[in-house]
Amino acid sequence: MPKIPIFTGEYHHLLDFKRRLAIPVKFRSTFHGKAVVTKGLDGCLFIYPAPVWDKLAEKLGSLPLGEKKMRQFVRLMLSGAIESDVDRQGRILIPNYLSEFACLKKDVVIIGLYDRLEVWDQDEWNESRKEAEKEKDDVAEELGKLGIY
Repeated sequence: MPKIPIFTGEYHHLLDFKRRLAIPVKFRSTFHGKAVVTKGLDGCLFIYPAPVWDKLAEKLGSLPLGEKKMRQFVRLMLSGAIESDVDRQGRILIPNYLSEFACLKKDVVIIGLYDRLEVWDQDEWNESRKEAEKEKDDVAEELGKLGIY
């Protein structure tokens, strides 16, 4: 299996009138012509390379069926997922139900988060980023207690 690069950075893109979205150039080769797009958390979409998605889907499929919150989360992630071809221009199609879920308009932000990309409406991303920036010192302190930072 090819090595998955670590996704990082913030990239501003446009969702065109056909709901196509360009994957940042530096990451396109990672997807080998296929990407999995699903409902994310906090109002964004997640985009995974197929090998990463396969591992995550397997883990989700092994969660306990007897726990209602687990079933609901698995439903959210798996039922919302769609495999999308990456075209020659490095674009993927964002289905209407996913663009509505994430309230995507024309201006979007793609952010790299280790093994996935997140897609945000630009205004929503700006608000989320501001909130995270306000809490960064408290979070850094908690991470320090865990020996991470």
